[in-house]
Amino acid sequence: MFYVYRIHSLKYPNRNYVGYSTALQQRISDHNAGKNRFTAPFRPWKLVFYGAFETEERAREFERYLKSASGKAFGSKRLW
Repeated sequence: MFYVYRIHSLKYPNRNYVGYSTALQQRISDHNAGKNRFTAPFRPWKLVFYGAFETEERAREFERYLKSASGKAFGSKRLW
């Protein structure tokens, strides 16, 4: 499976991150361990949403959408 996820910083309430992974639990652990330079300063992270997709293409498309202005509005209204 291919996962699109959103994590929320517990230390900095205004910080969120949308990403993609094939190993969701490991990816969240990596974020909390500081292995991603974009998310390391805002640890710890909490998983607030994930969606599973059968194809990588669909997952990548949804990730790009959630990072767009209309995707952010959709996410805040319908997903989290």
